Amino acid sequence: MALLGLLVLAVGAAAWYFVGTASGRAVLLAQAAREAVAGGGGAEFDGLRVFLCGTGSPLASPGRAQPCVAVTAGTALYVVDAGAGSHATMQLQRQPTRHLRAVLVTHLHTDHVTGIPDFNLMSWVDGRPAPLEVYGPDGVDRLVGGFNEALAPDRSYRVAHHGMRLLPPKLGVMVPVRIEPGIVHEGDGLTITAFAVDHSPVEPAFGYRFDYRGRSVVVSGDTVVTESLEQAAAGADLLLHDVLSLPIVRAVEEAALAADRPRVAQIFADIPSYHAHASELGGLALRTGVRMLAVYHYVPPPQNAVMEMVYRSELPDDTILTRDGMVFELPAASTEIRVVEP
Repeated sequence: MALLGLLVLAVGAAAWYFVGTASGRAVLLAQAAREAVAGGGGAEFDGLRVFLCGTGSPLASPGRAQPCVAVTAGTALYVVDAGAGSHATMQLQRQPTRHLRAVLVTHLHTDHVTGIPDFNLMSWVDGRPAPLEVYGPDGVDRLVGGFNEALAPDRSYRVAHHGMRLLPPKLGVMVPVRIEPGIVHEGDGLTITAFAVDHSPVEPAFGYRFDYRGRSVVVSGDTVVTESLEQAAAGADLLLHDVLSLPIVRAVEEAALAADRPRVAQIFADIPSYHAHASELGGLALRTGVRMLAVYHYVPPPQNAVMEMVYRSELPDDTILTRDGMVFELPAASTEIRVVEP
């Protein structure tokens, strides 16, 4: 016991030295700086790698950014939607963005697009070698043009500060690409297909399917269950689908009415008509034959164990309830799907 006490005192004294002296703090600061600049998950993966940079919705939830799914195929990185806070999740998890090729927008609701300028800026700073393309439905040119115009002063300040060699001005200007359902990218073994979904009155709205080296990932975007989605998801390895819990939504609606908050009640009464209900997704997974079903863009996001249990009670037992920072790894020429917790 005496020896143990001496060891504890010695450890405590060493810790005090590091915290309490300038030289000790310098050592700790250098170590922290090395960890901060060291890259996290690399941009290259032999297969498909999916990083959840946002699993929330417009309904705020601690620890969840708004919708964002980052898909890596080989050395190419694509981001499906970029809601508020999603790039911060990428940074906090040390996910490099210099290989970002494009942002693929499912539709033009604010919670799916307001983080796009953050991805543009930080991938520019990170060394992205070409202008960032933003794919999306009709209206994407107006969205991207507005961002480019609004952020023109910011770009000029950063170029003036860091220099044109480090930040070539033309690489800071985003390029809109209006798309229709069908193949929107094909090359280097990767095929990205856009398909129509139903998020009425938002129209058009898309989901995206990624096929690479025998592996496939489908991101639904916001939609009810539709035939076009089922066709696109058929046989996929991983289906990431938005999800709504009708029992929770109805409970909030009733509580709002009881609290004399009719506007809140009306909003929650309207929501169920344009999101897939949790109770519908088991049948969808069965009909499409997907290997794994995972849900994101929770309406509303589960904030405690009870809410999570409500979601699980309506979903197949093997459904993955995603969290920000979760990773799915689908190695090429395999059937394996590795789920890496944040």
